[in-house]
Amino acid sequence: MIDSNPPLLNHYGALLRNSAEPQKAKSLTDKDNNTVVDACELPLIDLNGLKSCNVRERLACTASICKAASEWGFFQVINHGINPELLRNMREEQMKLFRVPFEKKATCGLLNNPYRWGTPTATRSNQFSWSEAFHIPLTMISEEACWEKQ
Repeated sequence: MIDSNPPLLNHYGALLRNSAEPQKAKSLTDKDNNTVVDACELPLIDLNGLKSCNVRERLACTASICKAASEWGFFQVINHGINPELLRNMREEQMKLFRVPFEKKATCGLLNNPYRWGTPTATRSNQFSWSEAFHIPLTMISEEACWEKQ
């Protein structure tokens, strides 16, 4: 069987075995019952606050966005008004991309190889991320030509 996952355990197994640090895990769901946080406590902003008639609620939401952006550099949002069908379609394309065999993802040269995984500089288990990422324009995500060897 061809594995689509990066070899995270090969690279970070020792960090996990040597770690006595408890790992926090938390799951939250949005109004469409989608899991939006799983494995760590990411900043989560409910954008309904921006639409509130109450000035304090709008200011609190704005302050939460500023805090998350300055402390984390990113955050998740719920109740953003994006069509659930569009989000489902995006997730389907995402799943297709991440199911590609690891070796192909790591060597395909897709747009100058924007494929990244893990955290190369981690020295402790709380520093690494079980992550896999592509930085590509969404308009090109399904194009066959993107996967040809260059």
